[in-house]
Amino acid sequence: MFRFSLLTTALALTGFTAVASPRPVAPPDSIGVEYRNNMMLIKHRVGPGETLYGLARRYKVPVEQIVEANSGQKGALVTGQIVLVPRNRVVLNQPATPRAAAATTSAPARTLPTDGRGNRIYRVEPGVTLFAIARRFQTTPAELSRLNGFPANYNVRVGETVIVAAGTGSAPTASRPAAQPAATPVAAAPPRPAPTARPERDDAAEREARETREREARERAARERARDSATAPAVTPANPATEAPDNDRGPSRASEIVRRVSESGLATAIQTDASDKYLALHKTAPVGTIMQVRNIMNGQSVYVRVIGPLPDTGENTNILVRLSKKAVQRLATPDQRFRVETSYVP
Repeated sequence: MFRFSLLTTALALTGFTAVASPRPVAPPDSIGVEYRNNMMLIKHRVGPGETLYGLARRYKVPVEQIVEANSGQKGALVTGQIVLVPRNRVVLNQPATPRAAAATTSAPARTLPTDGRGNRIYRVEPGVTLFAIARRFQTTPAELSRLNGFPANYNVRVGETVIVAAGTGSAPTASRPAAQPAATPVAAAPPRPAPTARPERDDAAEREARETREREARERAARERARDSATAPAVTPANPATEAPDNDRGPSRASEIVRRVSESGLATAIQTDASDKYLALHKTAPVGTIMQVRNIMNGQSVYVRVIGPLPDTGENTNILVRLSKKAVQRLATPDQRFRVETSYVP
Protein backbone atom coordinates (compact mmCIF):
# COMPACT_ATOMS: atom_id res chain seq x y z
CA MET A 1 0.00 0.00 0.00
CA PHE A 2 2.87 2.34 0.83
CA ARG A 3 4.53 1.56 -2.51
CA PHE A 4 1.29 2.34 -4.35
CA SER A 5 1.10 5.73 -2.61
CA LEU A 6 4.69 6.55 -3.56
CA LEU A 7 4.04 5.56 -7.20
CA THR A 8 0.91 7.70 -7.33
CA THR A 9 2.75 10.70 -5.88
CA ALA A 10 5.62 10.30 -8.39
CA LEU A 11 3.24 10.12 -11.34
CA ALA A 12 1.38 13.23 -10.13
CA LEU A 13 4.62 15.19 -9.76
CA THR A 14 5.76 14.09 -13.22
CA GLY A 15 2.49 15.25 -14.78
CA PHE A 16 2.64 18.60 -12.97
CA THR A 17 6.22 19.13 -14.13
CA ALA A 18 5.22 18.36 -17.72
CA VAL A 19 2.34 20.83 -17.58
CA ALA A 20 4.33 23.59 -15.87
CA SER A 21 7.37 23.33 -18.14
CA PRO A 22 7.45 26.09 -20.83
CA ARG A 23 6.62 25.23 -24.40
CA PRO A 24 9.51 25.43 -26.86
CA VAL A 25 9.71 28.85 -28.48
CA ALA A 26 10.82 27.59 -31.88
CA PRO A 27 10.07 24.37 -33.76
CA PRO A 28 12.62 21.61 -33.37
CA ASP A 29 14.00 22.03 -36.92
CA SER A 30 14.98 25.71 -36.36
CA ILE A 31 18.31 26.92 -34.97
CA GLY A 32 16.98 29.75 -32.81
CA VAL A 33 14.86 32.88 -32.78
CA GLU A 34 15.50 36.58 -33.24
CA TYR A 35 13.41 39.59 -32.20
CA ARG A 36 13.25 42.53 -34.59
CA ASN A 37 10.81 45.48 -34.59
CA ASN A 38 8.36 43.80 -32.18
CA MET A 39 8.39 40.64 -34.32
CA MET A 40 9.73 37.19 -33.48
CA LEU A 41 11.70 35.67 -36.37
CA ILE A 42 12.53 31.97 -36.46
CA LYS A 43 15.98 31.17 -37.84
CA HIS A 44 15.80 28.20 -40.19
CA ARG A 45 18.78 26.56 -41.86
CA VAL A 46 17.82 25.49 -45.38
CA GLY A 47 18.15 21.80 -46.10
CA PRO A 48 18.57 20.08 -49.49
CA GLY A 49 15.56 20.54 -51.74
CA GLU A 50 13.73 23.05 -49.52
CA THR A 51 11.88 25.98 -51.10
CA LEU A 52 10.09 29.10 -49.92
CA TYR A 53 6.72 27.46 -50.44
CA GLY A 54 7.82 24.43 -48.41
CA LEU A 55 8.88 26.69 -45.52
CA ALA A 56 5.56 28.56 -45.77
CA ARG A 57 3.63 25.29 -45.44
CA ARG A 58 5.84 24.01 -42.62
CA TYR A 59 5.59 27.15 -40.47
CA LYS A 60 2.08 28.10 -41.69
CA VAL A 61 3.22 31.57 -42.76
CA PRO A 62 2.42 33.29 -46.09
CA VAL A 63 5.27 33.32 -48.60
CA GLU A 64 5.06 37.11 -48.87
CA GLN A 65 5.92 37.55 -45.18
CA ILE A 66 8.99 35.31 -45.52
CA VAL A 67 10.11 37.32 -48.58
CA GLU A 68 9.67 40.64 -46.72
CA ALA A 69 11.50 39.35 -43.65
CA ASN A 70 14.52 38.41 -45.79
CA SER A 71 14.88 41.73 -47.68
CA GLY A 72 13.04 40.62 -50.79
CA GLN A 73 14.46 37.07 -51.08
CA LYS A 74 13.42 35.63 -54.41
CA GLY A 75 14.34 32.58 -56.39
CA ALA A 76 15.70 29.25 -55.20
CA LEU A 77 17.12 28.78 -51.71
CA VAL A 78 20.70 27.60 -51.15
CA THR A 79 21.46 24.66 -48.91
CA GLY A 80 22.80 25.91 -45.58
CA GLN A 81 21.29 29.38 -46.01
CA ILE A 82 19.71 30.97 -42.90
CA VAL A 83 16.13 32.11 -43.58
CA LEU A 84 14.13 34.23 -41.14
CA VAL A 85 10.48 33.18 -40.74
CA PRO A 86 8.11 35.63 -38.95
CA ARG A 87 5.96 33.87 -36.41
CA ASN A 88 4.48 35.58 -33.36
CA ARG A 89 4.17 39.29 -32.63
CA VAL A 90 5.79 40.45 -29.36
CA VAL A 91 4.46 43.48 -27.47
CA LEU A 92 7.19 45.37 -25.62
CA ASN A 93 6.35 46.81 -22.23
CA GLN A 94 8.60 49.88 -22.59
CA PRO A 95 8.59 51.78 -25.89
CA ALA A 96 11.94 52.32 -27.51
CA THR A 97 13.43 55.80 -27.42
CA PRO A 98 13.72 57.71 -30.69
CA ARG A 99 17.49 57.17 -30.73
CA ALA A 100 17.07 53.42 -30.27
CA ALA A 101 14.32 53.32 -32.89
CA ALA A 102 16.62 55.04 -35.38
CA ALA A 103 19.40 52.57 -34.59
CA THR A 104 17.09 49.57 -35.22
CA THR A 105 15.56 50.80 -38.46
CA SER A 106 14.72 47.85 -40.69
CA ALA A 107 16.55 47.25 -43.94
CA PRO A 108 13.49 48.03 -46.14
CA ALA A 109 12.92 51.30 -44.24
CA ARG A 110 16.55 52.37 -44.74
CA THR A 111 15.92 52.52 -48.49
CA LEU A 112 13.26 55.23 -48.05
CA PRO A 113 14.02 58.95 -48.46
CA THR A 114 14.29 61.21 -45.43
CA ASP A 115 12.65 64.52 -44.59
CA GLY A 116 14.26 67.59 -43.03
CA ARG A 117 14.36 65.99 -39.56
CA GLY A 118 15.82 62.66 -40.66
CA ASN A 119 12.55 60.70 -40.57
CA ARG A 120 12.17 57.88 -43.09
CA ILE A 121 9.03 58.69 -45.07
CA TYR A 122 6.86 56.70 -47.47
CA ARG A 123 4.36 58.11 -49.98
CA VAL A 124 1.16 56.06 -50.01
CA GLU A 125 0.42 54.22 -53.26
CA PRO A 126 -3.03 53.11 -54.51
CA GLY A 127 -4.46 50.12 -52.67
CA VAL A 128 -2.06 50.33 -49.71
CA THR A 129 -3.32 50.32 -46.11
CA LEU A 130 -1.64 51.20 -42.83
CA PHE A 131 -1.33 47.50 -41.99
CA ALA A 132 0.30 46.78 -45.36
CA ILE A 133 2.83 49.58 -44.79
CA ALA A 134 3.67 48.20 -41.34
CA ARG A 135 4.15 44.68 -42.71
CA ARG A 136 6.24 45.90 -45.65
CA PHE A 137 8.68 47.84 -43.49
CA GLN A 138 8.73 45.37 -40.57
CA THR A 139 6.94 47.53 -38.01
CA THR A 140 3.47 47.68 -36.47
CA PRO A 141 0.39 49.80 -37.20
CA ALA A 142 0.51 51.03 -33.58
CA GLU A 143 4.06 52.33 -34.09
CA LEU A 144 3.06 54.08 -37.33
CA SER A 145 0.06 55.65 -35.55
CA ARG A 146 2.36 56.88 -32.78
CA LEU A 147 4.91 58.39 -35.18
CA ASN A 148 2.30 60.12 -37.34
CA GLY A 149 -0.35 60.97 -34.74
CA PHE A 150 -2.95 58.78 -36.48
CA PRO A 151 -6.00 57.43 -34.65
CA ALA A 152 -6.22 53.65 -34.29
CA ASN A 153 -8.76 53.31 -37.13
CA TYR A 154 -7.07 55.75 -39.51
CA ASN A 155 -7.20 55.02 -43.26
CA VAL A 156 -4.27 56.38 -45.24
CA ARG A 157 -4.92 58.23 -48.48
CA VAL A 158 -3.15 57.96 -51.84
CA GLY A 159 -0.23 60.37 -52.05
CA GLU A 160 -0.09 60.96 -48.28
CA THR A 161 3.34 60.97 -46.61
CA VAL A 162 3.74 58.50 -43.73
CA ILE A 163 6.69 58.46 -41.32
CA VAL A 164 7.94 54.87 -41.16
CA ALA A 165 10.99 55.32 -38.92
CA ALA A 166 11.81 58.29 -36.69
CA GLY A 167 15.09 60.08 -37.24
CA THR A 168 17.73 60.59 -34.55
CA GLY A 169 16.61 63.26 -32.10
CA SER A 170 13.25 63.93 -33.76
CA ALA A 171 10.16 63.77 -31.60
CA PRO A 172 7.09 61.88 -32.88
CA THR A 173 4.05 63.85 -33.88
CA ALA A 174 1.56 64.13 -31.02
CA SER A 175 -1.51 64.65 -33.12
CA ARG A 176 -2.41 65.62 -36.63
CA PRO A 177 -4.18 69.01 -36.82
CA ALA A 178 -7.65 69.06 -38.30
CA ALA A 179 -6.94 72.02 -40.54
CA GLN A 180 -3.96 74.16 -41.36
CA PRO A 181 -4.16 77.74 -40.01
CA ALA A 182 -4.47 80.52 -42.50
CA ALA A 183 -1.10 81.77 -43.59
CA THR A 184 -0.18 85.34 -42.75
CA PRO A 185 -0.16 87.39 -45.95
CA VAL A 186 3.34 88.34 -46.96
CA ALA A 187 4.07 91.33 -49.12
CA ALA A 188 4.85 90.15 -52.59
CA ALA A 189 8.34 90.82 -53.80
CA PRO A 190 8.57 93.34 -56.63
CA PRO A 191 8.70 91.57 -59.98
CA ARG A 192 12.06 91.38 -61.58
CA PRO A 193 12.42 92.95 -64.98
CA ALA A 194 12.33 90.45 -67.79
CA PRO A 195 15.79 89.67 -69.14
CA THR A 196 16.51 91.25 -72.46
CA ALA A 197 17.15 88.98 -75.39
CA ARG A 198 19.96 91.22 -76.67
CA PRO A 199 23.56 90.71 -75.57
CA GLU A 200 25.07 92.95 -72.90
CA ARG A 201 27.28 94.78 -75.34
CA ASP A 202 24.15 96.28 -76.95
CA ASP A 203 23.02 97.91 -73.70
CA ALA A 204 25.08 101.05 -74.30
CA ALA A 205 23.56 101.60 -77.72
CA GLU A 206 20.05 100.96 -76.37
CA ARG A 207 20.61 103.40 -73.52
CA GLU A 208 21.84 106.03 -75.95
CA ALA A 209 18.84 105.42 -78.19
CA ARG A 210 16.49 105.83 -75.22
CA GLU A 211 18.17 109.09 -74.24
CA THR A 212 17.85 110.30 -77.84
CA ARG A 213 14.12 109.50 -77.87
CA GLU A 214 13.62 111.31 -74.59
CA ARG A 215 15.50 114.33 -75.91
CA GLU A 216 13.34 114.31 -79.06
CA ALA A 217 10.19 114.22 -76.90
CA ARG A 218 11.41 117.24 -74.95
CA GLU A 219 12.17 119.04 -78.20
CA ARG A 220 8.69 118.34 -79.57
CA ALA A 221 7.15 119.62 -76.35
CA ALA A 222 9.28 122.78 -76.60
CA ARG A 223 8.22 123.35 -80.21
CA GLU A 224 4.56 122.91 -79.31
CA ARG A 225 4.86 125.37 -76.45
CA ALA A 226 6.61 127.83 -78.77
CA ARG A 227 3.88 127.46 -81.38
CA ASP A 228 1.16 127.88 -78.79
CA SER A 229 2.83 130.96 -77.30
CA ALA A 230 3.23 132.50 -80.79
CA THR A 231 -0.48 132.09 -81.62
CA ALA A 232 -1.91 133.02 -78.21
CA PRO A 233 -2.81 136.70 -77.62
CA ALA A 234 -0.58 138.64 -75.26
CA VAL A 235 -2.25 139.26 -71.90
CA THR A 236 -0.83 141.64 -69.34
CA PRO A 237 -1.32 140.24 -65.86
CA ALA A 238 -3.06 142.52 -63.37
CA ASN A 239 -0.75 141.57 -60.55
CA PRO A 240 2.94 140.86 -61.18
CA ALA A 241 2.93 138.38 -58.32
CA THR A 242 0.52 136.14 -60.26
CA GLU A 243 2.77 135.83 -63.32
CA ALA A 244 3.71 132.34 -64.38
CA PRO A 245 7.19 131.21 -63.35
CA ASP A 246 9.96 131.36 -65.92
CA ASN A 247 10.39 127.58 -66.09
CA ASP A 248 6.79 127.17 -67.40
CA ARG A 249 7.26 129.56 -70.32
CA GLY A 250 7.95 128.36 -73.86
CA PRO A 251 11.09 129.41 -75.73
CA SER A 252 10.91 133.10 -76.66
CA ARG A 253 13.76 133.06 -79.19
CA ALA A 254 14.31 130.93 -82.28
CA SER A 255 17.71 129.81 -80.99
CA GLU A 256 15.99 128.03 -78.09
CA ILE A 257 14.26 125.58 -80.45
CA VAL A 258 16.69 122.78 -81.26
CA ARG A 259 16.56 121.77 -84.88
CA ARG A 260 17.04 118.23 -86.15
CA VAL A 261 19.19 117.42 -89.18
CA SER A 262 17.82 114.84 -91.61
CA GLU A 263 19.75 113.64 -94.69
CA SER A 264 19.48 110.88 -97.25
CA GLY A 265 22.17 109.22 -99.30
CA LEU A 266 24.29 106.10 -99.70
CA ALA A 267 25.74 104.11 -96.85
CA THR A 268 28.40 101.41 -96.79
CA ALA A 269 30.44 99.49 -94.25
CA ILE A 270 33.71 100.51 -92.59
CA GLN A 271 36.19 98.09 -94.14
CA THR A 272 38.66 98.20 -91.24
CA ASP A 273 36.02 97.76 -88.54
CA ALA A 274 36.51 94.84 -86.13
CA SER A 275 34.29 95.92 -83.23
CA ASP A 276 30.93 94.55 -82.19
CA LYS A 277 29.31 97.96 -81.53
CA TYR A 278 27.07 100.29 -83.50
CA LEU A 279 29.46 102.97 -84.85
CA ALA A 280 29.56 105.40 -87.78
CA LEU A 281 31.79 107.83 -89.72
CA HIS A 282 30.06 111.02 -90.94
CA LYS A 283 31.34 114.09 -92.78
CA THR A 284 29.65 116.81 -90.73
CA ALA A 285 28.17 115.29 -87.55
CA PRO A 286 30.28 115.96 -84.41
CA VAL A 287 32.09 113.09 -82.75
CA GLY A 288 29.86 111.49 -80.10
CA THR A 289 26.59 112.29 -81.89
CA ILE A 290 23.88 109.63 -81.58
CA MET A 291 22.46 109.22 -85.08
CA GLN A 292 19.46 107.28 -86.31
CA VAL A 293 20.07 105.46 -89.60
CA ARG A 294 17.08 103.95 -91.45
CA ASN A 295 17.29 101.58 -94.42
CA ILE A 296 14.91 103.04 -97.00
CA MET A 297 14.42 99.67 -98.74
CA ASN A 298 13.08 97.66 -95.76
CA GLY A 299 12.41 100.25 -93.04
CA GLN A 300 14.94 98.75 -90.59
CA SER A 301 16.67 101.34 -88.41
CA VAL A 302 19.56 101.44 -85.96
CA TYR A 303 21.09 104.03 -83.62
CA VAL A 304 24.82 104.52 -84.02
CA ARG A 305 27.49 106.70 -82.40
CA VAL A 306 29.68 108.91 -84.61
CA ILE A 307 33.31 108.13 -83.77
CA GLY A 308 34.99 110.33 -86.36
CA PRO A 309 34.71 112.28 -89.62
CA LEU A 310 34.35 110.50 -92.94
CA PRO A 311 37.61 111.01 -94.89
CA ASP A 312 37.18 113.22 -97.97
CA THR A 313 38.69 110.77 -100.45
CA GLY A 314 37.69 109.60 -103.89
CA GLU A 315 36.01 106.42 -102.64
CA ASN A 316 33.82 108.47 -100.29
CA THR A 317 32.65 110.98 -102.91
CA ASN A 318 29.03 109.70 -103.05
CA ILE A 319 28.94 108.18 -99.56
CA LEU A 320 26.86 109.86 -96.85
CA VAL A 321 27.85 107.66 -93.92
CA ARG A 322 29.99 104.59 -93.23
CA LEU A 323 28.68 102.12 -90.63
CA SER A 324 30.28 99.39 -88.54
CA LYS A 325 29.66 95.82 -89.65
CA LYS A 326 27.41 95.28 -86.62
CA ALA A 327 25.20 98.20 -87.67
CA VAL A 328 25.09 97.02 -91.31
CA GLN A 329 24.05 93.58 -90.10
CA ARG A 330 21.23 95.15 -88.05
CA LEU A 331 19.91 96.97 -91.15
CA ALA A 332 19.53 93.56 -92.90
CA THR A 333 20.76 94.51 -96.35
CA PRO A 334 22.57 92.22 -98.79
CA ASP A 335 24.08 95.12 -100.78
CA GLN A 336 27.45 96.69 -100.15
CA ARG A 337 25.98 100.13 -100.85
CA PHE A 338 22.40 100.96 -99.93
CA ARG A 339 20.29 104.08 -99.56
CA VAL A 340 19.54 105.35 -96.04
CA GLU A 341 18.09 108.29 -94.17
CA THR A 342 20.02 109.79 -91.27
CA SER A 343 18.56 111.90 -88.48
CA TYR A 344 20.38 113.51 -85.58
CA VAL A 345 20.48 116.56 -83.35
CA PRO A 346 23.67 118.61 -83.84
